[in-house]
Amino acid sequence: MVSIIMPAYNAEKTIKASVDSVRAQTYEDWELIIIDDASKDKTTENMPSDPRIKIYKNDKNMGVSNARNRGISLATGDFLAFLDSDDQWHAYKLKRQLDFMRENNCDISYTGTAYTNSRGEMLPYVLRAKKEFTYSYLLRRNLMSLSSVILKRDLMIPFPAINMLHEDYVVWMQLLRKHGIAYGLDEPLLIYRMGEATKSSNRITSAKMTYNAYHYVGYGKFSSFFLTLRYAYHSITKRMANMEDML
Repeated sequence: MVSIIMPAYNAEKTIKASVDSVRAQTYEDWELIIIDDASKDKTTENMPSDPRIKIYKNDKNMGVSNARNRGISLATGDFLAFLDSDDQWHAYKLKRQLDFMRENNCDISYTGTAYTNSRGEMLPYVLRAKKEFTYSYLLRRNLMSLSSVILKRDLMIPFPAINMLHEDYVVWMQLLRKHGIAYGLDEPLLIYRMGEATKSSNRITSAKMTYNAYHYVGYGKFSSFFLTLRYAYHSITKRMANMEDML
């Protein structure tokens, strides 16, 4: 069985579509663990009647990492998958990915990612998956969208229980440093909902959080600074190439 972890906070506008995309899966042996992180709206009201959907509510807001960690602790499946409450999956995502993992005898996998804007309109860009995704490549660029990942449950480690962006990047670095490789299924089986257009100030914040992620996993200040610059360079050059492809 696959245990799907979904943290949710004030997500009443998007969570139904996310849950429906799980219920539409052609692979049916799953449980969906929704952690309502003390939402102030109707996030988990009127959920579909399905015994595979399990809803837990936090008494107070604990943050997304702690919500995911609680979901992981409640999971009973052999595999873990993650789906944020504003993302969606294609109907054959679980089946295709589990078949791919069996074919390649791998323990950690991810898929390509398609994108929509905040209104749900599809965007032309697709994040491609690299077949053999190593730790050294991950240090330069993170291709592992959280909501696309499936891995064996006994490999999972906790998300950092502190307030930081890129908490999933920290986990992927720790896992690949230990286990060596993740395999990428190059199909956009995840549909990721973008927020409003990113501003330069947000890019600066993201760079700071990338630096903090490197520092968190043990790199010194100089190394973290260099790695952050290299990450930003790869991100900018890739973004420019994608813009040229769309012209």
